[in-house]
Amino acid sequence: MVIKILLLLVFFGVMVGVGVYSRKHATSVSGFVLGGRSVGPWLTAFAYGTSYFSAVVFVGYAGQFGWKYGMASTWIGLGNAIIGSLLAWVVLGRRTRVMTQHLSSSTMPEFFGQRFDSKALKIVASVIIFVFLIPYTASIYNGLSRLFEMAFHVPYAVCVVVMAVFTAVYVILGGYMATAINDFIQGIIMLIGIVAVIAAVLNGQGGFTQAVMQLARIPSDVEATAGQPGAFTAFFGPDPKGLLGVVVLTSLGTWGLPQMVQKFYAIKNEKAIQTGTVISTIFAVVVSGGCYFLGGFARLFDSDAIRNAQGAVVYDSIIPFMLSKLPDILIGVVVVLVLSASMSTLSSLVLTSSSTMTLDLLKGNVFKKMSEKKQIVTMQVLIVFFIVISVVLALNPPTFIAQLMGISWGALAGAFLAPFLYGIYWKGVTKAAVWASFLCGVGITVSNMFFRFIASPINAGAIAMVAGLIVVPVVSLITPKMKKERLDEIFACYQTETVLHKKLVVGSEKDNED
Repeated sequence: MVIKILLLLVFFGVMVGVGVYSRKHATSVSGFVLGGRSVGPWLTAFAYGTSYFSAVVFVGYAGQFGWKYGMASTWIGLGNAIIGSLLAWVVLGRRTRVMTQHLSSSTMPEFFGQRFDSKALKIVASVIIFVFLIPYTASIYNGLSRLFEMAFHVPYAVCVVVMAVFTAVYVILGGYMATAINDFIQGIIMLIGIVAVIAAVLNGQGGFTQAVMQLARIPSDVEATAGQPGAFTAFFGPDPKGLLGVVVLTSLGTWGLPQMVQKFYAIKNEKAIQTGTVISTIFAVVVSGGCYFLGGFARLFDSDAIRNAQGAVVYDSIIPFMLSKLPDILIGVVVVLVLSASMSTLSSLVLTSSSTMTLDLLKGNVFKKMSEKKQIVTMQVLIVFFIVISVVLALNPPTFIAQLMGISWGALAGAFLAPFLYGIYWKGVTKAAVWASFLCGVGITVSNMFFRFIASPINAGAIAMVAGLIVVPVVSLITPKMKKERLDEIFACYQTETVLHKKLVVGSEKDNED
């Protein structure tokens, strides 16, 4: 217990210290929200990766989908690395950085407002972000606190409040730069921790080969493959269609999440984008691939400890139970690992939400004039407000972690992915198409919460994203286009004129003329 407490004290001390150190970068709005658009590749790549993977992945998703799909759940981690990291950087990275600077936009709603000349789009986008980031934040508290209860026997409510307070302190002090530096430190912890945990858990089952052999003997309880042994070690698992839905939501979803996309706003230069692409992808392979690989052995830990009074599996309890048998030092590493993943994601969420509400909703609408200092103070107050709301929700969570995250990701990515992606590449996207995408993403997700016409919130979120990708081009083709002059001005940032100067060599004027 002493070792675990010391690790936590050091961790929290470093986080707050970084916040104090980063105060000098948070004296302007651009510095507080984007780190002055001068963040290098390593910090940006780790900020992207640590914001991507939190306790939701490690405790909630790894346990639930490892139980459902067995070793095939590793495909989710690989999908996160290839689609959610590599392709996201390649497809969105450079064009996002260039256009958002050209349009002087610091947030995703501000981008929609500037790109489509619509103040109403900016306001509605900011409300969507604020509302649907709350359940995501609550899911992070939930997952982390379950692990703390296992390791320290500390009440759930105490865990939630302590984590919220420390996150608020360093984000308020240092803004984006504090979160980026802390994300880098937390990312290193995550890389080391996940490798150590996987090795320890498999060793406890007699090694990798023995663990796979035991898993292969367990018969499937999935309807399509019911009773078949070996389904949980099969290449695509017992339910390939369900697995595909999870891959789509957790991988493609990052392309439309404001807290993820806004990382590209802050990156320093072209070289940083290239380097960041490689670093971010490797990080995702190790962390996400490792989490889902570990979760793939969940069935080996079936016991009364992970079931409720009715005998149903409590998915959020699987990973904590798997880890409860580890030595104290490793449990301490795991707690710091998940704490790192969770606080990095939480800091990104609260900064995104507060900056969106301040710059896109309050500024120019509620307050006609806001000085730079007033904007920063307002964001700091809203960080506290946002954390308090999410804590209240986390103390009485309505459902499992994965469902909370599925609702949040489905609504946000369903609404924003298509208009943002098409918007930075295609001049033909119309204002009406953006409205249609907002309605489609939020409409499918929210209506499914009440009517459950799609059994899984995960699949509902994936369908909302795919629907947006179809709706935006279709609606754009049949609705009025923006003025050509304005579109040319917006896309001018991608077209720079290059002048080549050739040196004249003395004595060979004729050759140079030719």
